[in-house]
Amino acid sequence: MGDRVPILGVDFDRVDLPRAVDLIARRLDRRERTFVITANPEFVMLARRDPTLRDVARKADLVVADGTGILLASRSVGDVLRRVPGRMLVDSLMPALAQRGLSVFLLGAAPGVADRAADRLRARAPELRIAGTYAGAADDDADTVARVRAAAPDVVLVAFGMPKQERWIARNLDALPSVRLAIGVGGVFDQLAGLRRVPPPLLHRVGLEWAWRLAMEPGRWRRQRVLPVFALLVLRDRLLRR
Repeated sequence: MGDRVPILGVDFDRVDLPRAVDLIARRLDRRERTFVITANPEFVMLARRDPTLRDVARKADLVVADGTGILLASRSVGDVLRRVPGRMLVDSLMPALAQRGLSVFLLGAAPGVADRAADRLRARAPELRIAGTYAGAADDDADTVARVRAAAPDVVLVAFGMPKQERWIARNLDALPSVRLAIGVGGVFDQLAGLRRVPPPLLHRVGLEWAWRLAMEPGRWRRQRVLPVFALLVLRDRLLRR
């Protein structure tokens, strides 16, 4: 969308949370379609091994840094990205969507979770229009696309997990003529529904949200095994640049 910072093959937009919300709102006002990826080190490592996922990231309109590792990596290339967590981006966007009378479809997560998340979003922005919710399956495009098309939302939030949600959006956005904004939101529905605790503000400020999530979900260690490799690759990249 604008000036980008390359991190191991994935280009991140140089925006903070208010700037990201403002850019998205202005594109909505201009009726421009926007595909947003909230990418962390795990996404970068997956994209590094998979050219098709790298291509998805290149074609996205906005790629924001969701993860302390991305911020640290940006400093190694002589730049400083700002963190834009998916849960905070969703929270910050809802008033803007409600003010514009736009409708939102919540797709993904376990059955019933999107319904509870939608109730929480309505409580935070009473004028927000919920076009529908559906758990669906990331690999059943015929079913999920039909559901979203029938609801004709302006915005679709997709919670199939990374990178399935990004692939789903990339494959299907053109088949959803009403959708002007699509965002892969990972575990945001679980957080909104109260199934996953949100880290204390202090841990977020000091960049230890990853440790909180690991403590709450010990099974995440398998996914986070890539983090030391990510750090070593960033260090190698920095040395090569010198």
